[in-house]
Amino acid sequence: MKELRKVTLIGLGAMGVFFAPRLSEYLGADFRILADGARRDRLEQKGVTVNGINYRFPIVSPDSEDTPSDLVIIAVKGYDLEQAIQDIRHQVGPDTIILSVLNGVESEKQVAAVYGWERLLYSYMRISVVMKDGKTEFDPKKGLIHFGEEKNDPECLSEKVIAVKKLFDSCGIDYKIDPDMLHGLWFKFMCNVGENMTCAMFGVPFGAFHGNEHANYFRHAAMWEVIQIANRTGITLGQDDIDRQEHSIGRLPYHNKPSTLQDLEAGKRTETDMFAGTVVRLGKELGVETPVCEMFWHGIHLLEDKLFGVISI
Repeated sequence: MKELRKVTLIGLGAMGVFFAPRLSEYLGADFRILADGARRDRLEQKGVTVNGINYRFPIVSPDSEDTPSDLVIIAVKGYDLEQAIQDIRHQVGPDTIILSVLNGVESEKQVAAVYGWERLLYSYMRISVVMKDGKTEFDPKKGLIHFGEEKNDPECLSEKVIAVKKLFDSCGIDYKIDPDMLHGLWFKFMCNVGENMTCAMFGVPFGAFHGNEHANYFRHAAMWEVIQIANRTGITLGQDDIDRQEHSIGRLPYHNKPSTLQDLEAGKRTETDMFAGTVVRLGKELGVETPVCEMFWHGIHLLEDKLFGVISI
């Protein structure tokens, strides 16, 4: 496979800014942000500020019919994925590789339904980034992207994986190629459902899990609902995975907040449909009871209704 020299990123939020500065430094004008409308206007006028540096990246419109990109990275919110899939249509050619780094466990399936599995690699992010008003500060060395085929043999990587690996090596972007990407996706999903939903529902930071039995009751109960669903689909999550996350959660700064709570506090729509909503839907399909996630799903939507004036107070 040829060297990846032209990259398009759609979504310049908390996940997108992990990639953008380093891709831009390496690729120059061959790295572009896909945006239009108010989002394009905002990026052209204000850019984004990462670790004190303001960036104005080249922007391309979804309607632009230039040559396709070698790599397209989708880093939008879950509720924007359907539109993003349509917006990248002119960026995708026969040899384009697509990474969909969204949270959740279903974005690859949605992208592949339009562009085919032959263009997809699985991917997910492990990093905590807080963005406010287009500004963020974080240590990029404390995060990484996991990517690869569904199964990966380190001695025999696919051409697509090797191509992305070489690009990230050149840019200094930290990564891990999981032997089993589906297990990794579901592990992160389990953590997100337990932690994102608990923090958003009760308005507490990650530090609430540093020994508070009530916070951990809800976190663990939601995680076990995900585990039961994963096991029904052949994914071997279990108590060992919860134990592994205990070490990670303990290293997070006390006042850090997950994305769903950040969205509520910023007056934005949340991704609860992608988290708790997916668990509830899959639970019904597979015959798994999901009372905690159902409470989270309805409860966070109730908070949204209050936030957006559907309910008067």
